[in-house]
Amino acid sequence: MSFLFVALGGALGAIGRYAISLIPVKTGFPILTLITNIIGAILIGFIVGVVSNKSNASDNTVLFWKTGVCGGFTTFSTFSLEALSLFEKKSYLFGSIYILLSVSFCVLGVLLGKRIALLLHP
Repeated sequence: MSFLFVALGGALGAIGRYAISLIPVKTGFPILTLITNIIGAILIGFIVGVVSNKSNASDNTVLFWKTGVCGGFTTFSTFSLEALSLFEKKSYLFGSIYILLSVSFCVLGVLLGKRIALLLHP
């Protein structure tokens, strides 16, 4: 049964990721992947914050949101490919900025999500 919750959440996350990728943006910088990863980081931080704060969430609910939705939504493998592609195109500055922003903002996003969870579920 756990696999079903992960699969359903993953489908929902993947649909969300795809929807963001359809936003028409004209730039050589992978901004939509960066935004997706930041949103995903905030979401997973929020989920972890709610669950760790003595929530009554079932294991299947946590699997649905954390493993399913966040796993289907975030795009770390795409991030890695895009970072490498920037370096391969000799766009070292954009590649470095992209990695720095992605890692920094996503770690801060997890922290922000946890803080929001604590505010909403003290």
